[in-house]
Amino acid sequence: MKTSLEVIHYKTQKPIQLILEGERISKVIESDSNDNNIFLSPGLVDLQVNGFQGIDFNEDKFSEEDVITLTTHLWQVGVTSYMPTLITGSDQKISKAIKTIVNACSINALVDQSILGIHLEGPFISKEEGPRGAHPLEFVQEPNWDLFKSWQELAEGRIKLITLSPEWDKAVDFIERCAESGVKVAIGHTAANSLQIEAAVKAGASLSTHLGNAAHLMLARHPNYIWDQLAAEELWTSLIGDGFHLPNSVLKVFMKVKPNKTFLISDSTKFAGLTPGNYSSPIGGEIQLSSSGRLSMRHNPALLAGSASTLLHGINYLIQNDLARPDEAIDMASVKPFEYLSGAAQSTFTKGEKADFLVFEKKGSKIKLLQTIKSGEIVYSV
Repeated sequence: MKTSLEVIHYKTQKPIQLILEGERISKVIESDSNDNNIFLSPGLVDLQVNGFQGIDFNEDKFSEEDVITLTTHLWQVGVTSYMPTLITGSDQKISKAIKTIVNACSINALVDQSILGIHLEGPFISKEEGPRGAHPLEFVQEPNWDLFKSWQELAEGRIKLITLSPEWDKAVDFIERCAESGVKVAIGHTAANSLQIEAAVKAGASLSTHLGNAAHLMLARHPNYIWDQLAAEELWTSLIGDGFHLPNSVLKVFMKVKPNKTFLISDSTKFAGLTPGNYSSPIGGEIQLSSSGRLSMRHNPALLAGSASTLLHGINYLIQNDLARPDEAIDMASVKPFEYLSGAAQSTFTKGEKADFLVFEKKGSKIKLLQTIKSGEIVYSV
């Protein structure tokens, strides 16, 4: 079945016609005119999704059907590819969560195509208050290759990214083994010193997870683990661009230092997409979600309780605060994460490319989603 799209290229601003055959592009034609003000961009790619719209990958009760439902909810906010993210927990809890995700992928082919792999955020992180964030202390442990291998076997090789702290003695050996096996390693939730970070990068670590967050409230001016990671040219940087986790000045500096190696993540919890109000969470306790989308501790509103944002919100935040052009912000939430994972620059709208797209219009300085196309199928439409 052939489908035709007449749109404006998000980057060139020129009208194009795309012919889709099945799940891929069969032809790209430059058009003479297009007056509909409808734009096309790559689908969004979120490498850190803890939950969304009431479903949490880190709660005991989530099911295969929940994975499928959550994926369809993400399509509704433009995310065509993502990584379910599992945080620190008991060995058994992580094993159960992995199996549930794998089973869901075997049930639904389009969900399988949407899940790029599993992001394991812990349990090999710092025990210190601040860097540990909301991860439960009792389950934090040193890197354990045999344990990781058992999880990877359960995952059928689907664990593609792991966030850890290189402050552990066994970290370098563990990172080397991951790199050799094709698993990407990120530094995060860390209190590592300069030498430990340098050793981790040499061993194969390639990313800083939500740089600037999950850190001590007070740090030495220099050296510290934020400067060390920012200075390491080998490391990519993921950022939560929701306007709450990092001030604009920090976002601007991070993006300027690594303009070609920075991408957005949502780091969304199950409270993303819910109505404002008070909620109870197994991790964090009593929390509140404001009308502006800020998620904080109810009895200490100065402390964030995670992210209730989406990648689309992050794109619009960068645009509206003059931190990035629309095409730059879109790239940071689509082609850049793919480039990090693949190690190669990503093309857009070329023959043979998989048809994962967003159709949108511009409303002032805001991008409004009209359709999400996954593998050539319209999976969401206003």
